[in-house]
Amino acid sequence: VQLVESGGGLVQPGDSVKLTCTASGGPFDSYEMSWIRQAPGKEPRWISSINVQSGRIVYTDSVKGRFTISMNSAKDALYLQMDSLKPEDSAMYYCSTTRDPYVVPAKRPGQGTQVTVSS
Repeated sequence: VQLVESGGGLVQPGDSVKLTCTASGGPFDSYEMSWIRQAPGKEPRWISSINVQSGRIVYTDSVKGRFTISMNSAKDALYLQMDSLKPEDSAMYYCSTTRDPYVVPAKRPGQGTQVTVSS
């Protein structure tokens, strides 16, 4: 299953953006799906995960109450609704089958979707 992220862009502080991760070749084949982000010059960070079967959701503290992770019923699309965006949310965003933030950026550097929050 290949994962492709989309939906990023240049937005202003306080704006909202919804990211999408689509799986080609069928539904997610992982028990959990996650969003990872990496800001320029910084280490990648885990943001949020959703259990594909149970729907259990977890977030890192910095995005709680602002970001919402979800998945479609076919379990082949993952979303990240990002509200009240801040400049520090600017990063390349990746979807991942693991919470380990280093895996996907190493495999697909620069192939996520870029979100830039700037006035």
